[in-house]
Amino acid sequence: MTPIMTGILAFLVLIALLFMKIPVGFVMGIVGFVGFACLVSWDASLSIIARDFFATFSSYNLTVIPLFVLMGQIAFHSGMSARLFNAAHKFLGHLPGGLAIATIGACAGFSAICGSTSATAATMASVALPEMKKYKYDPALATGVVAAGGSLGILIPPSTIFIVYGVMTEQSIGKLFAAGILPGVLLSLLFVVTILIWTRINPGLYEKAPPCSIREKLRSLAGVIETFILFVMVMGGLFAGLFTPTEAAAVGAFGTILIAVVGRTLSWKGFLTALNETTRISCMIFVVVAGATVFGHFLAVTTIPSEVGAWVSQLPIPPWAVIGLIILTYLVLGCLMDSLAMIMLTIPIFYPVVTTLGFDPIWFGVIIVLVTEMGVITPPVGINVYVVGGVARDVPLHIIFQGALRMLAAQMITALLLIFIPQIALFLPFWMQ
Repeated sequence: MTPIMTGILAFLVLIALLFMKIPVGFVMGIVGFVGFACLVSWDASLSIIARDFFATFSSYNLTVIPLFVLMGQIAFHSGMSARLFNAAHKFLGHLPGGLAIATIGACAGFSAICGSTSATAATMASVALPEMKKYKYDPALATGVVAAGGSLGILIPPSTIFIVYGVMTEQSIGKLFAAGILPGVLLSLLFVVTILIWTRINPGLYEKAPPCSIREKLRSLAGVIETFILFVMVMGGLFAGLFTPTEAAAVGAFGTILIAVVGRTLSWKGFLTALNETTRISCMIFVVVAGATVFGHFLAVTTIPSEVGAWVSQLPIPPWAVIGLIILTYLVLGCLMDSLAMIMLTIPIFYPVVTTLGFDPIWFGVIIVLVTEMGVITPPVGINVYVVGGVARDVPLHIIFQGALRMLAAQMITALLLIFIPQIALFLPFWMQ
């Protein structure tokens, strides 16, 4: 059997094992290990798997992941998310669909201190859904907005997906973070426009919340100020070159703990729970990265990435059409597998193609994250939908999917704008050079 045929067979086996619900890190590691052994030797494969797992778990660059995860967990357990939503509610609640708009605003704010879609969705579901239920918001509107808004967690920095992409492609994590800011703001605004159109077409979907006084609005700003301080500390330090991404993550985690302790908003039980969740999530990500590294070495031996790159570069179609095909592939895969697994599986194949065609790798990272965001709200996987469904147990999953899919248009428009106006993503990274 030729190396390419072995690689194709390995892909089929990998997908079959993923559908059997075996953890993705173990699947990629095992398939890569066996495939490398078949093409090279068992001794070489044993050496590769030992070296890759040790290199991953001892990687200085990857220490940024548990630190940013801890930052998000402390923020959640200290009630920052609730204070963010309260502030957004006071300022935006009186608008048409105001609580839904406030939810998007709170999701965007919380995403600035939490790099996970599912964590953002779960947090905002527990905070925003009871309030929207109080004002008789349609279940599809309420849950769909939370599921879609949660997807901002991996676009607005800090983002675990950006970190993994940066490590895999040897791109600057700081520049990737900067590249996600303007697209994140743009997507948030398009989500708001979608809500306004949706509620304008059908005004019976909600009851309008009463306006708040100036005093109430000013009092609620405390929840925004602490988030703003953390974001400026982390991203401002990165922009100014004061510290590395890992140091920025440490500053952010320490700042979050300090704010929680000074404000007496974090209990000892909440702190221990945050540590436990940080350990669990970080270990999961590290195992996935290690398994994907082994699988990547196997792919290199099969020559599939180089062959695909050479084949695509010779296609009689313009480069933007190739990007369109890659995005379409991600959309399909996003309906079938977890976002992190999809990134780890496809980057070794698509990244050489993109760089061969002359596209900016920082821009491509943002495009990937945007398309991955679509996957977290599309069936049948749609992880954010299941997360929201776990909180809103009285709302059927098909209703949540129905609401989330209405928000999909905003993500598609953002992706199209980035394809035709790449400077939206590249403007801020340019000033970091």
